[in-house]
Amino acid sequence: MRSRPWLTIGLALAVAGAGLIGWLVLTPTPALRAGARVVEIPAHAGLVGIADRLVAAEVIRSRAAFVGLAFARGSSRRLRAGEYEVARSASTLDVLRLLESGRVRQHAVLHPEGASVAELARALESAGLADVDAILRAAGDPALLASLGIDAASAEGYLFPDTYHLVRGMTAEEIVTRMVQRMWTVLTPEIRARGHERGLDVHQLLTLASIVEREAVERDEQPLIAAVFWNRLRLGMPLQADPTVQYAVAKERRTLTRADLGADHPYNTYTRRGLPPGPIASPGLPAIEAVLAPADVGYLYFVKRDDRRHHFSTTVAEHNAAVARYRKTWRR
Repeated sequence: MRSRPWLTIGLALAVAGAGLIGWLVLTPTPALRAGARVVEIPAHAGLVGIADRLVAAEVIRSRAAFVGLAFARGSSRRLRAGEYEVARSASTLDVLRLLESGRVRQHAVLHPEGASVAELARALESAGLADVDAILRAAGDPALLASLGIDAASAEGYLFPDTYHLVRGMTAEEIVTRMVQRMWTVLTPEIRARGHERGLDVHQLLTLASIVEREAVERDEQPLIAAVFWNRLRLGMPLQADPTVQYAVAKERRTLTRADLGADHPYNTYTRRGLPPGPIASPGLPAIEAVLAPADVGYLYFVKRDDRRHHFSTTVAEHNAAVARYRKTWRR
């Protein structure tokens, strides 16, 4: 009979302990009640190290409760590293399930049509996803290029422009590989065959398409600009494409000087005839299609009318008149 009070006290303590554990496991932290939180779990952190990070990020109330729960669920050795976004009002159990699932946070990164590898590298560094130099090294790594089927000195032009969902921790090689594989998907056998009919291999197709992409602002002008370049190539005229010179002298999207136009460089299409050695940017599918199906026109020249459109001419006299006319507009 005397043991009953102690039994009662023991049961009460057990119930209180269970209640405390339940509260620690099932009740969101004050920080999560206020909103979602982002936490990064490094590789090889270990269960206690993970718990410490979660406590520091204020997404769990108790390290001991998290560790005990992970052991109870049998997941103590299979929590996945990565960057996670913990939802608002998530409990410790919810946090554990998230790390068990490996549903890491994804970052949408736009690689726009006409962007170069250098521009992509800067965008990725700004997003905190990769180092500029790492992307540039990967894009020029001979072993990686060979593994991706690129017979060129760089992946320039082979990264398909699109929105990519990347996760923090991806290597530069993984990012470049994903974008190149997307381009190979777009370049169907039918597209390659059409290029072959026009005397272009894949590298030449992407090279010409990249120039069209950088010259055109409005998409409906791409077949016209492609026609100008095809006409010039057929007549043995230099392409005289400013974007290739900008690429040569590292002046992307900036005004060129007379000295720039005379630079002795393989990518200077004012001083060299034919196509440059490779693409200057990432062409989109419409630019590729424009090269494969240019407009049926005899234009040999074009000049900017404004920031978006061009005036096209057949003779040099017409072109010079247009240049003089629109130069007045530029100066206003």
